[in-house]
Amino acid sequence: MSTEENKALIRRFFDELNKGNLAVWDELCAPGYVYHSTTGDMTLEQSKQHAAGLLAAFPDLNGSIDDIIAEGDKVAARYILRGTHQGAFRGIAPTGKRITISGIEIDRIAGGKFVETWIISDALGLMQQLGAIPKQQ
Repeated sequence: MSTEENKALIRRFFDELNKGNLAVWDELCAPGYVYHSTTGDMTLEQSKQHAAGLLAAFPDLNGSIDDIIAEGDKVAARYILRGTHQGAFRGIAPTGKRITISGIEIDRIAGGKFVETWIISDALGLMQQLGAIPKQQ
């Protein structure tokens, strides 16, 4: 696939997640897909469960890509997620607060499917927005 096709793949992935379509994982990810995060690696099924948990806690979660760069088989995207905390999240009862999370991910694509994702997002900022961790002055 070309770098433009790889960019289109990640845009489609975000579009489908914005619709709450978790089946997109099965369609666009290779069977051996690995999601690398700061909390550890996840399989395809575990990453779908992680996303389902996010959508349960933030049912209006919406992601937008601010920058996207592709070279070879990799695509890097800088994104923003926004949503309202309406369900329990990591032991935190719903607060009704609007949240904004920024992050960067790098995806490796082979045969038109995601094979690996490396992701770093502002988990500290999220916890501060939810009131679970005090903001530093």
